[in-house]
Amino acid sequence: MNNREHVEKVDALFASIAARYNLINDIQSLGLHRFWKQRIVKMSSLVEGERVLDICCGTGDLVMRLAKQSDLVVGLDMNSPMLKVALNQLQKSNTNSANLFQADALSLPFNDSSFDLVTIAYGLRNLSDHQHGLREISRILKPRGRVLILDFGKPPNRFIRKLYYLYLKLVLPVFGLFFCGEPAAYAYILKSLQKYPAQEGVSFSLSKIGFNNIKITNIMLGAMSIHSAENTI
Repeated sequence: MNNREHVEKVDALFASIAARYNLINDIQSLGLHRFWKQRIVKMSSLVEGERVLDICCGTGDLVMRLAKQSDLVVGLDMNSPMLKVALNQLQKSNTNSANLFQADALSLPFNDSSFDLVTIAYGLRNLSDHQHGLREISRILKPRGRVLILDFGKPPNRFIRKLYYLYLKLVLPVFGLFFCGEPAAYAYILKSLQKYPAQEGVSFSLSKIGFNNIKITNIMLGAMSIHSAENTI
C-alpha cells in the first residue's frame, strides 16, 4: 500500500467511527484513556504564554484538557468528521480559546519555531511515515520546545505481549462490529501496532532527528507508552 492509499484508508476509517469514537475508547480502555491523557497534561508543565499544538487531535479530548492550562492551544486533524465532533465538544464545554485546523500531520501549516509544546495521542502510529511526522514536529517546535507522544506500545515481556495482541485481535473487532457494524473499524489497531516501531523505535527516531532528553514512560506494563523529548534544532 502506498502513502496515498494509506492516508485515504485511515481517513475513511476514522470518518466512519467519528460519532462513536469517544464511546468506543471508553469501553475498550475501561475509561483509562482519560487518565492517560490527563497525565499528558500534567507532564506538559505549561507556563503562561506557551503555545501548544495537539496533532491528530481527533474529537478534541486532549485539546479541551490542554485548553484548561493555556489560552494558546491549537488542535489539528486531517479528518473532517472528527473535527466536527471536536468543534461540538469545544462549544458544549465553552472552550472558546482553542482553535482547530484541518491539515495533514506530514505537512503542518505553521511556520518554523511556532510552538513551545506539541502533543500527539494515538496519532503517530497512524501516519504513513512516522519519521517524516517527527521531523515536521521538530520544525515547528521552538528550540528546547517539548513533544509528548501517547500511543499503544509493545510490552517487553513476551507472554504479556502475546496476551495483549490476542486481546487486540479478538476483542477489539467485536467493538467495531457492535458499535460501527464493521469489525475492521478497530481490527486495524493490531495491524498498525505490528508495523509501529513503538517504544525503542520511536526513541531512536527522535534521537536521530535531533531531539534530546528522551524519556519513555510505560503504562500498563508497556501496553501504552508516553515519549517525552526536547527539541534541539
